[in-house]
Amino acid sequence: MHTRKVFYGWVILAIGFATVVGGYVCRNTFSVFYPAIVDEFGWGRGNTALIFSINVLVYGLFAPVAGGLIDRFRPRYVLSAGAIIMGTGVALCSLATEKWQFYLLYGVVASIGLSIAGWAPITALVGNWFVRRRALSLGILGAGFGASLVFAFVAQYLISSLGWRSAYVFIGVFAAAIIAPLTLLFVTKRPQDKGLFPDGVTAEQSVNLSAAHEADTQRTTWDRTEWTLRGAARTRQFWLLFFIAFTIMGIVEQIAIAHQVYFYRDAGYTPFAAAGFYSAFGVSFILGNLAGSLSDRVGRERMFIPACLICAAATTLLFFLDNATRPWLPPIFAVVFGLSLGSGPCVFYAAVADLFHGANYGKIVGMMVLGFSLGGTLSPWLAGYLYDTTGSYDSAFALLIAALLASALMMRLVAPGKLSPVAHTR
Repeated sequence: MHTRKVFYGWVILAIGFATVVGGYVCRNTFSVFYPAIVDEFGWGRGNTALIFSINVLVYGLFAPVAGGLIDRFRPRYVLSAGAIIMGTGVALCSLATEKWQFYLLYGVVASIGLSIAGWAPITALVGNWFVRRRALSLGILGAGFGASLVFAFVAQYLISSLGWRSAYVFIGVFAAAIIAPLTLLFVTKRPQDKGLFPDGVTAEQSVNLSAAHEADTQRTTWDRTEWTLRGAARTRQFWLLFFIAFTIMGIVEQIAIAHQVYFYRDAGYTPFAAAGFYSAFGVSFILGNLAGSLSDRVGRERMFIPACLICAAATTLLFFLDNATRPWLPPIFAVVFGLSLGSGPCVFYAAVADLFHGANYGKIVGMMVLGFSLGGTLSPWLAGYLYDTTGSYDSAFALLIAALLASALMMRLVAPGKLSPVAHTR
């Protein structure tokens, strides 16, 4: 009896998931380290949030380079090297006593490592293995990003038990020790390197799908274009997507990651309760990413635009988060905000892949990460500065709502369903 082997792409996806979790734990737990650092050194929230902002900026500036590395070199070496650099930078933060040391170690060293082992190279790698299941694979990777948020509760436990310095050592060493061996031993760049085809189809099915794809009268001129970074950058859609990355992932996601624990603590909740709400946001973010795979059937903008509107509506709840007398409000916000925001990156990157996937996708998606990082550089510092100036996060909440509405409008203008409709919506 013939037993069908498990498609090796699922192994690649599982390693990609683990890499995303381990890598982004190093960055996304900043929200619980942030108050501990402010309390110890007495620095303002704006200056302290600048640690996170520099991390996001350097990460984004290096992303096109990281995407190019994965296009040119063996991913196993690229990803493992990035993990070691990242873990080392985070662990060395335990020795920092001045702001500039955090800026260098966390802001520069750790972020370069994360960029090399981060979203741009991983999505480029997984994109080689999954085509028809693109949103599903990106949703699973995005769920890994959400899982890293859940570790906030673990990080808070480590900080309370061991202190923030030992917690940074633990997280940095843990991430490098998990990611580097897995990627070095098991990652393969393309299915063809193992005599396979994307999505686990057989040779006969691959020929039939290719023939059907070429014969498809609904394929657009856009679909038939072999995109380069220069060619993509000449299109209106490229820059609209770039600014969507700036708003929804740069402004909304990064303010939520950097300051959300402070939202709850300022309202009077304990550090553990605040970390618990943040972890609930992370779990919901995971589910949102998985739900984003529905865009393979309903279309990208039909999923993305309503999610942005729901997320904006959830954000209005934060204006009532002024004390701890409404214990129902934080979990409702965390769940609804996490579900709706979580679907955004998955659908966004699926839309980018629909429109620009090809031999140069690593560089193109690296530019999208740069767009996110520019927004993510400004927003955590700005939210902290606004708080220091006004004594309230209300201005930051208004900024979140405006960014979400702008993201929905821009995706409407991109209209990826008209240029490159996904298979199930044709």
